[in-house]
Amino acid sequence: MDKFIQGLPKAELHLHIEGTLEPEMMFALAQRNQIELPYDSVEEIQNAYNFEDLQSFLDLYYQGSQVLKTEQDYYELTWAYMEKAASQNVKHTEIFFDPQAHTQRGIPFETVYQGIYQALVDAQSKFDISFQLILSFLRDLSAEAAVETLKTALPYKDTIVAVGLDSAEQSNPPSKFQDVFEMARSEGFLTVAHAGEEGPPEYIWEAINLLDVARIDHGVRSMEDPNLLQYLNEKQIPLTVCPLSNVELKVFDSMTEHNLKELLDQGLCVTVNSDDPSYFGGYITENFKAAASALELTKTNLYQLSKNAFKASFLPLEAKQKLTEELDAYMATTN
Repeated sequence: MDKFIQGLPKAELHLHIEGTLEPEMMFALAQRNQIELPYDSVEEIQNAYNFEDLQSFLDLYYQGSQVLKTEQDYYELTWAYMEKAASQNVKHTEIFFDPQAHTQRGIPFETVYQGIYQALVDAQSKFDISFQLILSFLRDLSAEAAVETLKTALPYKDTIVAVGLDSAEQSNPPSKFQDVFEMARSEGFLTVAHAGEEGPPEYIWEAINLLDVARIDHGVRSMEDPNLLQYLNEKQIPLTVCPLSNVELKVFDSMTEHNLKELLDQGLCVTVNSDDPSYFGGYITENFKAAASALELTKTNLYQLSKNAFKASFLPLEAKQKLTEELDAYMATTN
């Protein structure tokens, strides 16, 4: 099964580029940029990766982001992820970046964007991995700050496919950002939002009804609302689920308790993703393996999860069909 998962053609739709910052790179960039970390070694950083909830993770995540300063830093971060994605047979990736985590400490938007985007372009050429870029607003900051970020991003809108909403979900409902999402849609951006990770099913409804999202990021708490489940099924609104992240952040006590299989069995368009892989113990292949082992997923289940991801991507229809045909061919040769 591990060999099947390794070779499975994949798309990753829920990946925070800042969350791919490995301890070794964090330490190296801190030294290069003369930034003091409260850790004396790579091992000390790794030992800090023990989270009680979303907020305890976010505290470390933003601390880690402090080491990113130059365009080269963002390039190296993104290139390292794309190398890893290529090694795991990722064919397409849609990457979140959090400009506010950088601009609020004086890093120009352009520096962040150019480093990430150039690495994606170069990696696409080398590894033949297609990509889309999604700008995420930090929901624990103000709606006004999100509007300013959107305005800053407008010159780059031809290369940014969507806007999203992430960070601390508790007490920061999607409704807080209704106006900026309306502005974004009027400028041609698609919309997605984190909802139903720590927040209640009501937040998923808000993301659908007020933000007009094409996808829900996480969405695992939709199980608590039968009407919502039915709606997600009827409309085939994708859920970008991140199994290892959910367990690490105590959304579920263990992988065997995760509801991924239940959501899949109910016909929802569920996908598997890695969220912040350097912090949560694995990239997309490790997420597939952990879920497959704990939930006794079959090859057909894994095929469906991968097919759902291609379908849920923001690729043109022709590209989706091509990737699905590649997946079908893989399935045919491994059965």
